Order: sequence, then C-alpha cells, then structure tokens
Amino acid sequence: MRTPSHILVVEDDSEIGLLIKRHLVANDFKVTLARDGAEMDRLLASNRVDLILLDLMLPGEDGISICRRLRASSSVPIIIVSAKGEDIDRVVGLEVGADDYVPKPFNPRELIARVRALFRRVELGGLAAPASNGRLTFEGWQMDCRLRTLHNGERALVSLTPAEFNLLQVLAERSGRVLSREQLVELTLGQFGATNGRNIDILISRLRSKLEAGGAAYQYIRTVRAGGYEFVAPVARDEQPA
Repeated sequence: MRTPSHILVVEDDSEIGLLIKRHLVANDFKVTLARDGAEMDRLLASNRVDLILLDLMLPGEDGISICRRLRASSSVPIIIVSAKGEDIDRVVGLEVGADDYVPKPFNPRELIARVRALFRRVELGGLAAPASNGRLTFEGWQMDCRLRTLHNGERALVSLTPAEFNLLQVLAERSGRVLSREQLVELTLGQFGATNGRNIDILISRLRSKLEAGGAAYQYIRTVRAGGYEFVAPVARDEQPA
C-alpha cells in the first residue's frame, strides 16, 4: 500500500488549520499542523514532509521570510494559502520560491485540486513535457530527469524548486527554439489558474541567478523581444530505458 503524502500546514488560525486538515485527510493525505515558523522547523527536523501549505500572516516570522529561508536549503514544494490575495503578494510569494498561491477564502475542492496538480508536476516532471527519462547535458552541466537533479560543471548539486526544474527541462529539451510565455505556461504551469506570463518571467529570473551562481559562463536563457525565451546552449540527451 502506498504511503500517503505528508502535508505540513503552517497556519496560526486553529479553525482554518483544522478545516484544511479535515479536507486533506478526507482525500487520503497525511497532515500535520504548525502554528508558526518555529514549530514548523521542529517538525521538519524530525519528519519527512512532501508539501507545505504556508500562510503569510503568521506570528513572529512571516510567511514570506519563511518561504525565502526554506528555499535556501530545500526544494520541498510550497503552496502559499493566504488572505493577502493581491497580485503583488502573489508575485512576491513566487519570487521567493513558492510553487503556487491560493488566496483565502478558498473553495476546498480547488485547494485539493491545486495540491494534487503540484504532486503530479513533481512526479511527472511538468505538464505536457517531452518526458525525457534520462540525462540532459550542456556545457558540463547535467540534468537527471528521472531523479530531478541538476549538477553544475564542478558536479555540485544546484537546488531547484519543482517549478524551476520543470521550466528548465522544458527549455533545455527544446534548445534553439523560441518559446512564448503562453507556451511555457501551458507546458509547465498550465494547471494553475493563477499562473501567467509574469510568473514565467519570475521563474526565468530565478533560474538565471542559480545557473550563474553555479558557474555558468554566459546566460543560457536568452530573452527574445516580443517573442519569449530560448535556451541557447547545445543539449545532449542520454536516455535511459524505461
């Protein structure tokens, strides 16, 4: 029997936390509640967590700071669930590493759908991707599409969020082809109603920063004016048997 995916809900409102937990448990997820960042840290230290639902307005350390801190050391998927539903809050949440954003009040069925969609993206490597099951190599870098890891030319592991990995895989598998923002939304994040071209720009910026920090000699992702983005490095495939 498959072990249920473990979701950590970081929410200081006990009624909302219990409501979210009830719906998730009813859909066969394992759920743990934390009221703030400190309690979240204690739970993460001793538990395997597959996804975090994170409120922004928390006592002590706020959700944006927590998300930024998590992303510095972990690629665990994060969905922000917050009453701060303005576009700027959504953009900031994505900029610091969240994979999706659900504003309160929310329809429980939509929340469950977003959670399941994110798990499918993690497992399948992106919506409608060509589904390479081996390695992609470029300029000494190696992407293992089965293990979902990226190593730079010095064999150091570069941490990517699920959304970042999906986007890089889509671009690298189509090296030399210009992809519009709309195409990238469809290929990587199309299951999320909140996703738009602006979110793609944010992910591109984060990818460039990580590639450059990992020793990239030049920008691998070229911006095409009024067109979109193009991965410019030659990419070799080393497919593994299914």
